[in-house]
Amino acid sequence: MKCRSPLCWNKVREFHLTGPEIVQETPEKIVQIRQRIQAARVRQKSYADLKRKPMEFQVRDKVMLKVS
Repeated sequence: MKCRSPLCWNKVREFHLTGPEIVQETPEKIVQIRQRIQAARVRQKSYADLKRKPMEFQVRDKVMLKVS
C-alpha cells in the first residue's frame, strides 16, 4: 500500500466523504499536513546544524568545494 496524505486516509470498507463533508474536512487536514512538514523541517535542520562549523578563508586559500 502506498503512503497517502491524511486527506485520503480511509479504513477498508469505510464510506468515502463526499460533498460538504470533504469540503469541511480538507482545510483541517491541510493544516495538519503543514504542521507535520514544518516539524520535520525543524528536526532535520537541527541535525544538519550540528555538523556545521564556522570557517574563515583568506584570499588565495585553496579549498575543495563539495557539490551535490
